[in-house]
Amino acid sequence: MTKHNCIKTSFSAIPENESLARVICASFISVLDPTIEQLTDVKTAVSEAVTNSIVHGYSGSSDGTVYMDCTIDGETLTVEVRDSGKGIEDITKAMEPMYTSCPEAERSGMGFTVMETFMDSVTVSSVLGVGTKVTMKKIIRSKLL
Repeated sequence: MTKHNCIKTSFSAIPENESLARVICASFISVLDPTIEQLTDVKTAVSEAVTNSIVHGYSGSSDGTVYMDCTIDGETLTVEVRDSGKGIEDITKAMEPMYTSCPEAERSGMGFTVMETFMDSVTVSSVLGVGTKVTMKKIIRSKLL
């Protein structure tokens, strides 16, 4: 089993690249031999984090870039998704279930809740006018053990 590995990637902040991020991360963690449930959990959380960067960080503008770093350290996967967008004014409020800064866009406000549900830990840091970083961790124990 791989003890330590990492990838760093970036892509345009457009909705079509959300699925690219999911595939990249899913392929990367395949060396850990995750269960289908673990794989689905990670893909769902990555999808939410990337979508948040695109929709909220850049307000849907295709001018931005989303950065995703994935690291395997033993059985721990760390996924960092960051942008150089507008930032989050109140992280605590933004992480409340059902809170959305875009009610007119019919957003459910469940992105951070979904990330927290499917990953073992989620931390968010943000600076207004500078950007946001979401760091998610999940322990992937091999199904062969």
